[in-house]
Amino acid sequence: MDQEEKKPENQINIELTDDVAEGTYANLAMIAHSNSEFVIDFIRMMPGLPKAKVKSRIILTPEHAKRLYMALQDNLKKYEGQFGPIGKTEEAPKFPMNFGMTNTDPQ
Repeated sequence: MDQEEKKPENQINIELTDDVAEGTYANLAMIAHSNSEFVIDFIRMMPGLPKAKVKSRIILTPEHAKRLYMALQDNLKKYEGQFGPIGKTEEAPKFPMNFGMTNTDPQ
């Protein structure tokens, strides 16, 4: 029997390219929805800059959004079980004033 024929029917081969494997940093997510889809924009905000860029947009069906929600809940529970509770503050994160910026003042 050929190796292809031995694979279970529900098995999916997933390819992760090098550029996608590097990941993209985001420190803000904005979520919108309609009756047929959820749109999640992952944004990178830099302190001191008035403009933030959307780094990635993911569009999901409501069913897949619910599956993502449940998977995040499960993984957060496992994470906190291993590393302890994740703290949450109500205030915005504080960064050094020059974080991510260069000094452009002429001297």
